[in-house]
Amino acid sequence: MLIIPAIDLKDGKCVRLKQGVMSTATVFSEDPGAMARHWLKLGARRLHVIDLNGAAAGRPKNENAIKAITAAVGDKLPIQLGGGIRDLDTIEQLLDSGVSYVIIGTAAVKTPGFLHDACTAFTGHVMVALDAKDGKVAVDGWSKMTGHEVADLARKFQDYGVEAVIYTDIGRDGMLTGVNVKATVALARQLTVPVIASGGITNLEDVKALCKVEHEGIIGAITGRAVYEGKLDFAKAQKLADKLSNKD
Repeated sequence: MLIIPAIDLKDGKCVRLKQGVMSTATVFSEDPGAMARHWLKLGARRLHVIDLNGAAAGRPKNENAIKAITAAVGDKLPIQLGGGIRDLDTIEQLLDSGVSYVIIGTAAVKTPGFLHDACTAFTGHVMVALDAKDGKVAVDGWSKMTGHEVADLARKFQDYGVEAVIYTDIGRDGMLTGVNVKATVALARQLTVPVIASGGITNLEDVKALCKVEHEGIIGAITGRAVYEGKLDFAKAQKLADKLSNKD
């Protein structure tokens, strides 16, 4: 089980939002490269990076911050990056710059043909992010709810060849209320590709709960506000996850 620190970028700085609302941004660092090195030093084995401005604009906007992160960790740490990825050229540029996986969210729902083309052109490097509330998918920075069932879209995108599904319960993201393990497991059971949990991880009890269901196909959990505010000790969380995973 990977515990994956999140670096959310807004105006070149590392921030966290509550439930995806840009006006709730709390700045945690003005040096994204240093933040990436910090997580590497603490034993992270993957980073989750989101270009928040890019997600709003429909094209990458924090290029310098992204370059600083990839330069800071080199080939020591895979980076999965999302936010404003809408065309194949952008994917190629990001992968060439040192990003390991691109994450497609809103564009996957609105233009599934683009996701299909991306999976074909960049096999093994494309993940899809599905953000849901009460089982329904949200798009455009969670500002719009769709009528799509999350499980239906996940199965469709699995057939396209996505590397993994990142599932966020947007009712819990940034609220420090615990992971929605039940909903994450329900989704994972319908898929053969791995699921990465996101939204709400708060403490070591959440880590234990996720490790118990790792066998369902849940390979990691993204954590943001909890590790930045000190409510979750990242190094302890990853060590605990390793210990519990090795028991199986």
